[in-house]
Amino acid sequence: MTPDHPAPPRPTQNTAWRFETTSGSDQNSLPEVFASVQVPQAGASWLRRLLAFMGPGYMVSVGYMDPGNWATDLQGGAQFGYTLLAVILLSNFMAVLLQSLSARLGIATGRDLAQACRDHFPPAVNIVLWLACELAITACDLAEVIGTAVALQLLFGLPLVMGAVISVLDAFIVLILMNRGFRYLEAFVIGLLSIIALCFVAQVVAAHPPIAAVLAGFMPRAAIVTNSQMLYIAIGIIGATVMPHNLYLHSSIVQTRAFSRTEAGRRDAIRWATWDSTIALMLALFINAAILIVAAAAFHTSGHQDVAEIEDAYRLLSPILGLGIASTLFAVALLAAGTNSTVTGTLAGQIIMEGFLHLHMPPWARRLLTRGLAIAPVVVVTALYGDQGVGRLLMFSQVILSMQLPFAVIPLVIFVSDRGKMGPFVISRPVTLLSWVVTAVILALNFKLLFDTLS
Repeated sequence: MTPDHPAPPRPTQNTAWRFETTSGSDQNSLPEVFASVQVPQAGASWLRRLLAFMGPGYMVSVGYMDPGNWATDLQGGAQFGYTLLAVILLSNFMAVLLQSLSARLGIATGRDLAQACRDHFPPAVNIVLWLACELAITACDLAEVIGTAVALQLLFGLPLVMGAVISVLDAFIVLILMNRGFRYLEAFVIGLLSIIALCFVAQVVAAHPPIAAVLAGFMPRAAIVTNSQMLYIAIGIIGATVMPHNLYLHSSIVQTRAFSRTEAGRRDAIRWATWDSTIALMLALFINAAILIVAAAAFHTSGHQDVAEIEDAYRLLSPILGLGIASTLFAVALLAAGTNSTVTGTLAGQIIMEGFLHLHMPPWARRLLTRGLAIAPVVVVTALYGDQGVGRLLMFSQVILSMQLPFAVIPLVIFVSDRGKMGPFVISRPVTLLSWVVTAVILALNFKLLFDTLS
């Protein structure tokens, strides 16, 4: 596609979208960056084309290593060694599948998931879906606030309340980067992901875990199901696999590429976007596995099997590993993860509001609103219950996310398996069956985790 001959942003209107009212450029997802990233023409080397499409997958991968996931990985490694690595691997495969479906929806239909819901469901249903999404965004933002505040406390000794307030500055980071171009935002996210990866590479090397035990941990064992405590943590790991806002986010940001909006162009874009997200989620697999491996090597065999809190892990890592900087690297990675998550949370909030309501709000205003809603509970809980209450608040945020998950996953699978909506890009029957199986497993485990947490 060239600037002189722009292709239509969406396929021609069809009756499969029962409640579609308008079409055109005013309906583009994230219109300020829609088709703003140029891609090489057909015939360019595969590496150039891959690099042009790389970026959205890494932004999505942030949600799979946010501070909300750290506690379950730490607890699983400390209590059960390397056994639950198999669960992390399985959950990553589920994530790869669902994110590829999200990218396919965005590219094939020209709609993000929120817009697709608005065009398919009646207004009353969409209001419920929108409210559920807003609740999930706030819960996700709450986890990011807590993670950032804890990291600032560990690194600089700041009170949690002050750290939560400082996290508001992330809103301006997003604003500045978005104004410079979407590629700058992607580069910022990838830069922080690189910092996280390097921090954990150093920690894994310092922990020098037994390679044979690590590899054996990726093989499923019956004990994961028969041991009730191990099963509970495994459910927590899988339950945190798919962040609902990631499905909305991915279906939107894949449209930032200026690929040809023809059948051949869309098919090519789906292929490259799938490679992008799959490779990026392998990085998320490494990070989550590294957290568990470090916890297993440092705590499981040293009499600290009860380590479950981030603060405890920070305090013990350097003495046990014999590396003075190990604890600092852990906290730096946590700060990078919290900061990164705020970037994707900001975009997801904008996509959800504009998609469901067609209501535009300046990104900085949107960010301050959601961040304010997340900061308030942290301040109140810290004042009433001290720092210990924040850990329970983090768990509560994950429960809220679990409750919202059906409102994102089920519509996604419905849409991508509907030939009337997807046309030649509809998923095959075997992939449809696999998608529903994965959806059922994730939802069942999330509901069990919710029941166990509240009971």
